[in-house]
Amino acid sequence: MKKNQMLLGAAALVLVMAAGNAFADDKAVDAAAPAAAPADNSEVDALIIIGQGQSRQIQTLNSEAIGLQAAGTSALKAIDKLPGVTFQSADAFGAYEWSTRISIRGFNQNQLGFTLDGVPLGDMSYGNHNGLHISRAVASENIGRVELAQGAGALGTASTSNLGGTLQFFSRDPSEKLGGEIDLTGGSDNMHRVFGRFETGEIEQLGGLRGYISVADQKSDKWKGGGEQKQRQYDAKLVMPLGERGDLTGFYHRSERREQDYQDLSFDMIKRLGRDWDNTQPNWGLAVAAARAYQTGTALPAPFKTVDDAYYAGAGVRDDDLYGAKLNLDITDRVKLDATAYQHKNKGQGLWYTPYLASPGFGTAGSTAAPLSIRTTEYDIDRGGLTAGLTVDLGAHRLSGGFWHEINHFNQARRFYAETAAAPSRDPLDFQSNPFFTQWQYSFETKTTTGHLEDEWTISDAFKVNFGFKSIKVTNSVKTVVGNPLAGEIESKDTFLPQAGFVWKVSPDFEAFGGYTENMGAFVSAATSGPFGSQSQTVVDYVAKTLKPESSKTFELGARYRTERFQGVAAVYHVAFDNRLLAANTASPILGLPALLSNVGSVETKGVELAGTFRLTDAWSLYGAYTYNDSKYEDDVVDGAGKVTVRTKGKTVVNTPKNIFKGELSFDQAGFFGKLGVSYTDKRYYTYENVGGQVPSTTVADLALGYRFAEEGWGKGLEVQLNVTNLTDKDYISTIGSGGFVNSDATGEAMTVLPAPPRQAYLSIKKRF
Repeated sequence: MKKNQMLLGAAALVLVMAAGNAFADDKAVDAAAPAAAPADNSEVDALIIIGQGQSRQIQTLNSEAIGLQAAGTSALKAIDKLPGVTFQSADAFGAYEWSTRISIRGFNQNQLGFTLDGVPLGDMSYGNHNGLHISRAVASENIGRVELAQGAGALGTASTSNLGGTLQFFSRDPSEKLGGEIDLTGGSDNMHRVFGRFETGEIEQLGGLRGYISVADQKSDKWKGGGEQKQRQYDAKLVMPLGERGDLTGFYHRSERREQDYQDLSFDMIKRLGRDWDNTQPNWGLAVAAARAYQTGTALPAPFKTVDDAYYAGAGVRDDDLYGAKLNLDITDRVKLDATAYQHKNKGQGLWYTPYLASPGFGTAGSTAAPLSIRTTEYDIDRGGLTAGLTVDLGAHRLSGGFWHEINHFNQARRFYAETAAAPSRDPLDFQSNPFFTQWQYSFETKTTTGHLEDEWTISDAFKVNFGFKSIKVTNSVKTVVGNPLAGEIESKDTFLPQAGFVWKVSPDFEAFGGYTENMGAFVSAATSGPFGSQSQTVVDYVAKTLKPESSKTFELGARYRTERFQGVAAVYHVAFDNRLLAANTASPILGLPALLSNVGSVETKGVELAGTFRLTDAWSLYGAYTYNDSKYEDDVVDGAGKVTVRTKGKTVVNTPKNIFKGELSFDQAGFFGKLGVSYTDKRYYTYENVGGQVPSTTVADLALGYRFAEEGWGKGLEVQLNVTNLTDKDYISTIGSGGFVNSDATGEAMTVLPAPPRQAYLSIKKRF
């Protein structure tokens, strides 16, 4: 199907209406999205576009939907409204990476695929070994649209982790007119953000070249405890038209992220210390006293029960540079080529002040050394790659194929840095230097090659089918710099992963769709996860010879319905997830013990997704989405002797609520606009055996209100917007699994939950010129 058809907003089914009126937003599609005007009887303007003409469950969220969030909010939080999605974070912006978790149809974040303008972002896990988080990859103001495929992405998606859904982010294109934008935001916890973008417009003397450059600077205190979270981002994009045949695009993104952590809590800690308990910063004396008590075996100071109740501070420090070029070219009227070359370099440190290892000299006469030290996990990524695709339109058949190749050099180390007892001598938001001890350091190389072929066959005006396959080969190798000797290679390979689907346009308003997809998740190269996370040559050899990568088989069936005022979708799905592998923490994360890779057998997932938009009047609209997801482990975990070690058979998969409901009421009239969003999330578990570790269900509301001044006179391009998050000031647990998932937790002592922030408010003034 044509590209513009693929991104059309689409329809919902009578079943959605029967389920109870779906809901939506009343905005035009962002100009940056390459979507054409809707076809017959498809005049619903919406912030959420339901993928008409697609054989997969798919939705697109445009830039105006993202813009209704508080300035600086991650696009991940914006897509939380879509069916099948669960998003969690311990900050109001959904950008604090240690706490960020997204789950789609029972698949967690490291089992999903993410791209920006076709460039792979890896699995976006904390301490990423093969990419970077979207909140670092591009400023939210520069995102043109987000496309979610809940079940499986297109065959050409550059990812080897998309066992479940795929999220593709697209940056906005430069404007054809000279201009720009300045946004100022301030609010709770001394938050302030400044964003500025300059647009060159079309430069006729340079063949119509156009581009923009932008800067975003944000800083906020933590909502509890001491410390701050801040980031500076630079984005640039140039587009050069190539006559009538295509264009050449260059891009550069730089991020400087400095964020201090919230302390992971347990149910027991919340009961003893309260939800506002956090690390001790700026109380250095209390942190030193607790560490001294641990080192000397004396009583801990009040209110400590264990030395893990609080540390002085933790932080994540990241610098990223992502750049490249993209070519879109119509070789002929029927043959199209696209290719992207990219490079990504990252330098990062994640650190904690650990009481488990004292600084050198502690305990000796006259020493000023502290009874604690700073423990870091250090990351250096240098990866580059090329994606390319060719499409040939033969009339009834539309053939496409392409490849992705990447070489990733990843270095990872665990180091310790000294501190002084009287007062802290280091800033946790700086890159640390001069370590006194390197516990381990490994150098990894990952070579990834994928290819795909697909045929889309238009059998009639009403019926289309698509079928194709992709091949994956990923080779992971390791070299030891410091630590337990590790060497060798592990290969993930599958030459035939099929995908097939159909779209049947039953009537101008109603279409049915369905599909089947097989996917494989490649092994990862890191000393803190995957087969190398054991830091054992025996385990590495065993995995290389016997263990298979994770795999999934996804079935989808659904329908879309669309009229002048209503669009919606209903879908059912079944997923067989085999050879599920988890790197389980063996103790509190600060201890830094090796993560042991475990095979927890198979998982069966089945569910229903309903979503829709209904325009009540020209000014008012409703949006709603309901998801029922049932994900269960099919096996107990057994050891080599056949003995059951973890009883997971029939238990609910961790971090997968069964019922999710999202609703929005929005309006836009005479310059005034607003949105009230409500989200219900069912109970969730952070225990594999579902023994303890149940987080209660919760309902949370957010509010946005604003005014756009007249498009003439002094107010031209001026807009004011107020955002209130957690409107009812709900006290609830947001993130689970921050310290890893555990087998059981009957006493509530696993430090792996993070409370959500209280009600927060932010005011933005935006000026476009």
